[in-house]
Amino acid sequence: MLISSASHAHVQSCWSLERIISWREKWIARSSSHEGEMNMPMPRPDAPSKQFFTSILPQDPRVQVRPMFGNLAGFVNGNMFAGLYGAEVFLRLPAADRAELLREKGAVPFEPMQGHAMAEYVVPPDSWRDDPNRARGWVSRSLQWVGAMPAKKTKSRKG
Repeated sequence: MLISSASHAHVQSCWSLERIISWREKWIARSSSHEGEMNMPMPRPDAPSKQFFTSILPQDPRVQVRPMFGNLAGFVNGNMFAGLYGAEVFLRLPAADRAELLREKGAVPFEPMQGHAMAEYVVPPDSWRDDPNRARGWVSRSLQWVGAMPAKKTKSRKG
């Protein structure tokens, strides 16, 4: 196929050396801005955190506890309602409950990566470890809300 000189000039102008270098520099800058986050080791829960997490989960036949990235998570109908990330417990809550919980000293939005909060998830105050009944009440709220959501469809396996 022959390329006319006009087409060749257009290709040259679109892909000038300056444009390629600029694109490459932008790509490197964007990639390196997440580099520290990508290389951060995944936090692992200690034995007391695992014990606390499993102790506050409701004894409900719908609840499944599964490992997730070296941590633990509670699921109902395939939807995650609570989890353990390192030593932090997190809960999935509706907007009104999130707002109420976030007003408590020590409660924060759940951010598995700094600056990247997971919508609908809150880390309750660490002081709740001394009051597991209070924690159980909030975990039950989370289970009730997430349990009313449609079941998550499982992906079919190819093979």
